[in-house]
Amino acid sequence: MAAVAGKTYPAVRIEIDRERVADFARAIGADPSDGVPPTFAAVYALGATAPQLFGDEDAAIDFARLLHAEQEFEWQRHPGVGETVTSVGRVASDTSRRGMRFVSLEIDTTDAADAPVCRSRTLFVIRS
Repeated sequence: MAAVAGKTYPAVRIEIDRERVADFARAIGADPSDGVPPTFAAVYALGATAPQLFGDEDAAIDFARLLHAEQEFEWQRHPGVGETVTSVGRVASDTSRRGMRFVSLEIDTTDAADAPVCRSRTLFVIRS
């Protein structure tokens, strides 16, 4: 296992699509007419950047042994439908203890003017 702490992945741009937002809202029991649910950040932040980590040969993430242990979001503001945001994922830490690997991924999301929208923090535990 090679530690990848500090590694930053390429930026990913995603449009906050009305149909996708409505589907997501219905899936969590929210009213689609209320706009973008706060937890839609799981799509434009984590969903957009985690595949880069999972596909990174240097990170060597064993997806079959992966547990999504924690997730948190910190918003500056919520994006609107039709807006394009950019998310950048960075491995904040990559440590091992007691036979398990702990990989923390931080994602910063900005708007078209490069102003902060959201910061997401995720902890993955990879069991041995």
